[in-house]
Amino acid sequence: MKIAVVGGGSTYTPELIDGFARLAPFASEIVLLDPHAERLAVVGAFARRLLAHHGSGATLRWTSDVDDALRGAATVVIQLRVGGQRARISDETFPLACDCVGQETTGAGGFAKALRTVPVVLDIARRADPGAWIVNFTNPVGIVTRALLDDGHRAAGLCNMAISFQRRGAAALGVEPSALILDHVGLNHLTWERAAYVDGVDHLPELIDKGLDDMASGLQLPAELIASLRCVPSSYLRYFYRHDQVVAEQRGRSTRGERVSQVEEQLLRMYADPSLDQKPALLGERGGAFYSEAAVGLIASLRHDDGGIHAVNVRNRGYFPFLSDDAVIEATCRVGAAGAVPLPAPALRPELAGLVAGVSAYEELAVDAALHGGRDRVYRALLAHPLVGQHDKADRLTNELLSANRDHLAWLS
Repeated sequence: MKIAVVGGGSTYTPELIDGFARLAPFASEIVLLDPHAERLAVVGAFARRLLAHHGSGATLRWTSDVDDALRGAATVVIQLRVGGQRARISDETFPLACDCVGQETTGAGGFAKALRTVPVVLDIARRADPGAWIVNFTNPVGIVTRALLDDGHRAAGLCNMAISFQRRGAAALGVEPSALILDHVGLNHLTWERAAYVDGVDHLPELIDKGLDDMASGLQLPAELIASLRCVPSSYLRYFYRHDQVVAEQRGRSTRGERVSQVEEQLLRMYADPSLDQKPALLGERGGAFYSEAAVGLIASLRHDDGGIHAVNVRNRGYFPFLSDDAVIEATCRVGAAGAVPLPAPALRPELAGLVAGVSAYEELAVDAALHGGRDRVYRALLAHPLVGQHDKADRLTNELLSANRDHLAWLS
């Protein structure tokens, strides 16, 4: 089985390759695709040493030729970042001028990333072999995945929020991760863990009661909020539940993008060492814990039709009755060769459903703006976003966003 990794020059790629080497015997050929040839050569050579270290029989090569990389690939993994860390830093900065959170996956910054990303991802997907599965890691995952599905591709979006909670919860309960089934629901980066089943018994109340203070500290949310919700929100819910506090904190410190840029420089120096054949500890600071395991598990279920349980971004199709069928949600799914189908789950409570409905409406408008351009489409999407929602802010943010991204939006030229 040939797997193409789009954005293969990322410093995160060795984490993904390590997972393929350990857990994916079905991977016979891996091709890394990236336009940055010098960086790709460094990452590619290290990735090849990782495969050898684990005794993998897969071959690995790298290229900047899109059609060469995609030709014959049964699975295309997309993890690209249009504009690099410089664009990310912009996403994390310009919204602050309007007293809005600066973040690369949600709010105005996440929208800017979507506008840059969707056209590029669609161009790549259209050049893949018909029938190839597109496994999308690229943020904002929900918006990008919806664009792919709307364009007719076999696509599934993937995030590491659920698998990270599953691993921590399983360790706390003393069970294997595969024994813990989550009721993971919402939209990408807007999810809640509502139950944690082992042999049909929900252990989430126990996990919350015993680990409430640690959960609150890790999520940077008040313990009383989690106790009141009686479910565990994604860490990204902090941008909604404590928006003003986050904005105040962001004004007084460097951006995440700036910190990641420094880590990437160090990682690339390490990767260039020909004696290095294992993941350096520093890679853990790059983010994306357990992504490789999530990716391999999902790809294996799509290939082997094993009915595995995975948290996936898929079409709504009635799962949330208050959303359109075409909306893309994130939920615990059973996955086979035909794709992912959400497991049955109770209705969302109003305090969760209202937020999901608002953000989903924004995401629909965001896809439209990314596909068709136009200042008015950008403005209307920002006005709809719960983190913006006011005319003056939406109007000014539209100007700031377009100014900051002029080099990446072809319809502005």
